[in-house]
Amino acid sequence: MPAYDYQLLLKRLLEQGVRWAPDQKIYYRDQWEYTYTEMYQRVLRLGAALKAAGAKTGTKVGVIEWDSHRYLEMYFGIPGIGAILHTINPRLSPADLAYTVIHAEDEILVFHEDFLPLVEKLAPQLTSIRKYIIITDKDTPPETPLTDLDYEAWLGSVQPLEDLPDLPEDTQATLAYTTGTTGKPKGVYFTHRQLVLHGIAGALALSALGDYGALHKHDVYMPLTPMFHVHAWGVPYVSTMLGLKQVYPGRYEPQMLLKLILTHKVTFSHCVPTILQMIVNAPGIEKYDLSQWKVVIGGARLTKGLAQRAREIGIKISAGYGMSETAPILTLAMLKPYMEDWDEDKKLDYLIKTGVPIPLVDLRIINEAGEDVAHDNQEKGEIVVRTPWLTPGYYKDPERSEKLWAGGWLHTGDVAVIDQHGYVQIVDRLKDVIKSGGEWISSLELENLLSLHPAVQEAAVIGIPDPQWDERPLAIIVLKEGQNVDADGLKAHLQKYVDEGVIAKWAIPDRYEFVNELPKTSVGKIDKKVLRAQFAED
Repeated sequence: MPAYDYQLLLKRLLEQGVRWAPDQKIYYRDQWEYTYTEMYQRVLRLGAALKAAGAKTGTKVGVIEWDSHRYLEMYFGIPGIGAILHTINPRLSPADLAYTVIHAEDEILVFHEDFLPLVEKLAPQLTSIRKYIIITDKDTPPETPLTDLDYEAWLGSVQPLEDLPDLPEDTQATLAYTTGTTGKPKGVYFTHRQLVLHGIAGALALSALGDYGALHKHDVYMPLTPMFHVHAWGVPYVSTMLGLKQVYPGRYEPQMLLKLILTHKVTFSHCVPTILQMIVNAPGIEKYDLSQWKVVIGGARLTKGLAQRAREIGIKISAGYGMSETAPILTLAMLKPYMEDWDEDKKLDYLIKTGVPIPLVDLRIINEAGEDVAHDNQEKGEIVVRTPWLTPGYYKDPERSEKLWAGGWLHTGDVAVIDQHGYVQIVDRLKDVIKSGGEWISSLELENLLSLHPAVQEAAVIGIPDPQWDERPLAIIVLKEGQNVDADGLKAHLQKYVDEGVIAKWAIPDRYEFVNELPKTSVGKIDKKVLRAQFAED
């Protein structure tokens, strides 16, 4: 008999977690709890329900849901039978959301009742959908002509599969859409093999190389990155493989988040800076003990001002980096052993960097000639990468796929520097870098320095047209409640960093605008295209 050809499938991660911690608990808000063993049985029921609905290899199943135990089941159950999990971003405009469902050719749509009005409105356009399943947190689902089945009744209508089938590891598992500054959303997709390797490498980096005790078997995990956004950075797969206690918060509501963190003694999360900002600025946050909470920040630059505020209330903070196209983890800001003797401020400077590549990531920073930049923390270039888990291209979009993979490396569009220790720091997006008088100005560096002013809560810097210099930086500022500073005060603040040689004098913005809030994208990043449209004409 030939040797068994072991395939890297997502079910392997689930089976490992169930073997290791069969009685470990998974929680959803304050409404639901069950063990890993019970979750596994529901995954097998979901597989059976999908098959009964006619799903087969390649069938696309769209999901519009908050972070929940049900979403975790769908992370495994939908790809587990060979179907494709399409994680739909509910924060897209209705037109863009409909476009993603139509472009993906979803056949089954599973959605939370909160989105029922939206789905009913869009349903006439969604001609590929042949079955709707509604999710409810109530005893009775709302009435709708779309379906007579809710998720729980659907799972209860079938006998569970005996096992998830063996599949070729290159079977597509997931599909998601990322938005850009122009054009329609772009589809990125990943196989079982890619997601398993991403999970193993991520677990290795977080567990063996991470700081603050790293990720370990006693941790309590709660995602604060939506599960519709690049597999919640792949950490639900990692946490399930490790058999961790998991807590899913549903819709992000500040009081519920804090309640769950304190009740379950959550020790590990990840989020974008906007969510962290919301938590650290919550009234009375100082009275709570958050000293065991480790939080990885990604999606946008973690400014030193925000990191210092998090550290003041005990949160153990660090940064990471990835993209929708990269599944997503590429780097984590982890301290090398010899750095652990540095003073706390210098260590914080490195914990908020873009970081170092995790295992199996080949990362280069190249100039316009395609040559590697110097490791001097000065020369800038674009990050290009190769790993086993990068999207092969944009779904049904060969032209943009070819551009993405020009020269056999995936082009991130991020401008960065690298220092003598091998640490990467993104200084801007290619589309956001400010070109003034032939020189590049980093909007992210200016935002970071502005965040260190005691009166500044948030800052965004964009380039606006200038007849003499081509572009000049404009700073848009949100002040902390009860604090005040004017343009001259911020210029004086930045001048200190000119004197220290951190930035050039001509990088200081000439103009400052003060606003009550900054526009955010569907995943919580500052939306600079909205700011450019708002201020460029002025």
